[in-house]
Amino acid sequence: MVPYGSNRQIFCLFLALVKSAVFSIRFEGTKKVTENTKIHPIIIDLNQFKLHIDLKKKIELTLHFNSPSRRFYLSLIAFVVNEMKKLRKITSIPLEEHHDLLALLNETIGGSAGSSDKENLLPRIYRKWKDALPNLEEAPLFKVLGKKKEYDEGPSKTYSFTEDEKDRWANLFEYMGSEENVSLKVAIDRIGAGLDDVELIYEDALNGDAWEKFISSLKRKVGNAPEIETPESPLKVPEPPVSPLKEHWTPLQIRYRKIALVAMIAVVLLGATAVAIWKLSSKPARVKRASLERMAFPLPDKPSIAVLPFVNMSKDPEQEFFSDGLTEEIITTLSKSPYLFVMARSSTFKYKNKPVETRQVSEELGVRFVLEGSCRRSGDKVRITAQLIDAVGGHHLWAENFDREIKDILTVQDEIALKIMKALHVKLQAGQLGSEKGRGTTNLEAFLKSMEAREHVLRYTKEGNARARKLFEEVIAMDPNYARGYTGLAISYAADVWLGVGKSPKESLTKAIDLGQKAVSLDKSDATAQAALAYLYAMTRQYEKAVSQAERALALDPNSYSVINNCGLALAYSGKHEEALSLLQRAVRLNPSVAQSFVMASMAYRIVGRYDEAYGEAKKAVERNPKSQLAQIALAATCILTGREEEARAAAAQVLKINPNFSVEKYGGTLPFKDKSQIDLVTEALHKAGLK
Repeated sequence: MVPYGSNRQIFCLFLALVKSAVFSIRFEGTKKVTENTKIHPIIIDLNQFKLHIDLKKKIELTLHFNSPSRRFYLSLIAFVVNEMKKLRKITSIPLEEHHDLLALLNETIGGSAGSSDKENLLPRIYRKWKDALPNLEEAPLFKVLGKKKEYDEGPSKTYSFTEDEKDRWANLFEYMGSEENVSLKVAIDRIGAGLDDVELIYEDALNGDAWEKFISSLKRKVGNAPEIETPESPLKVPEPPVSPLKEHWTPLQIRYRKIALVAMIAVVLLGATAVAIWKLSSKPARVKRASLERMAFPLPDKPSIAVLPFVNMSKDPEQEFFSDGLTEEIITTLSKSPYLFVMARSSTFKYKNKPVETRQVSEELGVRFVLEGSCRRSGDKVRITAQLIDAVGGHHLWAENFDREIKDILTVQDEIALKIMKALHVKLQAGQLGSEKGRGTTNLEAFLKSMEAREHVLRYTKEGNARARKLFEEVIAMDPNYARGYTGLAISYAADVWLGVGKSPKESLTKAIDLGQKAVSLDKSDATAQAALAYLYAMTRQYEKAVSQAERALALDPNSYSVINNCGLALAYSGKHEEALSLLQRAVRLNPSVAQSFVMASMAYRIVGRYDEAYGEAKKAVERNPKSQLAQIALAATCILTGREEEARAAAAQVLKINPNFSVEKYGGTLPFKDKSQIDLVTEALHKAGLK
């Protein structure tokens, strides 16, 4: 007889052989595939409901989806992969049009764990896809074979994985839309795989045939609703034999063991209950849910967020620029991600110093997530509090305090942004959201002064522009290598042209170009500087340079309002009318609170001949700021183009009320359109409206 220890060694050796063999063979029923068959590093096995991933030096996992609900989610992964294979590209798959199939999966292998109604099933899939499936550490939707949960105590035990392994796994599950309109993607390209690396297996079939055969088997079971049997695997490991000692237990020993077992179960239940009560009591209070029906705009196809102005909790009102600067930098940092839709600063700052509910913000701006926070500065210390809220779901996703030295404040916005990314399960490629330390300066006072200057330049008044120029000059004196100082100063000179100040438009624009080029030379990675220079090139009628510069800026940051707006203007002036319209439409969506967005959108519609829509945008601009000269000019011109002469004359009267010295000829001379007919169109319309 072989000793027990030898048996155990043989058994362990057998397990090791099994593990090493999993990725070198595949199953077709119970037959082994020939040795010359291509090895696939990702196998979705619908026979055993297992997922095998073997990407050497990247990620190696074998996961068992070993319950009805878990089987449902592996079949969902298989469905998305199969749809991508049919399209021959890694892309998002809309679920709504496949609801009947999803309901079939749910009612059969899913054990009807959730209602098949769209209003219940799709939101459940959405939440599990973004919250549970990417969670490799806790693994609520699968069992990790070859590992034991061993960290922490009680029901909250977790698996041990490196941060890189957890990130790679979470990267697979990308979602778009909302709970009611969701699209899913298995982003295997993010872990270095392609569609040809993935294989679906069911019975003796592969890939598309396997999926069709799998679905056909489920359809045959509808009505009988038997439980799905897991087919035997040729590599199934036998259960360890029951210890022979059990056969010799006395009745008294069995009784004592039962009593001990009951006591142990009671202790576990009490502990679990206490943990649950503690978790519930420690959660932030629920917030009032936003209504999708009351949304001013439809939710974008990617996670959308509004960053509210951080509240200044310091007694010193001079710290307002500190809190505002922090808010703006978080917005800018988040905007660098192509996976997020981030509302522009002007849209959220209208709520500054006003009591407002996140539900209201969500509905008025058309976003799902809202970030709010506060900061308190005292000497060399600062405390920042931030919390991320799912306004549609009505709950907090994440909240945290940041206690920092004041010298570290220029990096904390990136830290907060990364926390938000993780909370939304948006994984970024390496370096995409790197720290920029105040956009190129380590001088806190220079950074804060540039924020103050920007406030003034955005007012589009002679006084505000003069104040902004003085502040930007001080910024450059404090830090001569700070690109944003030169960009701001350049824009202030360009604003002279529209405001009718300065010795001459040509001189102002020459200074602006020099400053814009200086900013780009200092920081080629600053998309704001690149976009500002594109706009300045267009203003000086250097159209080829403007287009090229706009392409660079958009490649660096395709989501920032200031980048999109300036590039849209550059392309509009340079004759790229359709491209400009697309950008300026997006600018309106990102920043619907300011008149300027609608003025530029009105121009974009006008230059492509869509006059009714141009009129509608001009009306919205005037509604937001009746004292805006540019808004009233846009309204007067589009009223003439749409046959509204009486309304055009009323708008023209408002132009003269705002600026009694307004001249159509002078205004036309500032318009830098490559297509001269656009200048003639506007000036003739303004003359017909009664302006001279």
